[in-house]
Amino acid sequence: MNFPEDLFYAKTHEWAKKEGENKVRIGITSHAQNELGDVVYVELPALDTNVEAGKACAVIESVKAAYDIYAPVSGKVTEINNDLGNNPQLVNEDPYGKGWFFVIEMEDPQLLTNLMSNKEYEELCQTK
Repeated sequence: MNFPEDLFYAKTHEWAKKEGENKVRIGITSHAQNELGDVVYVELPALDTNVEAGKACAVIESVKAAYDIYAPVSGKVTEINNDLGNNPQLVNEDPYGKGWFFVIEMEDPQLLTNLMSNKEYEELCQTK
């Protein structure tokens, strides 16, 4: 299992990568996509949507079921990964790269301190 050190992790299996002072790129972890199985559809929030930490803001569907994706931090969606519309399997193929979901401009960059490190997330995955 892959747990990159430069990411922050939510208990709901989303990752956040800090980009600049107040932006983060969001996706789901390798562990999550592995549990989901083959991803067949991703519904992302609209641009300029305000999302709230811990609240559902997107949906991912796999051959198994549909699951909510939760915002790991609060803020405004400033970018979405349009490639997922035609290629949802990018989530399975490259969850930390081309399979990212959206970018949030954070209301408060301190919110990242509420998330887990890669080591803490790895321990969470091992206990489940």
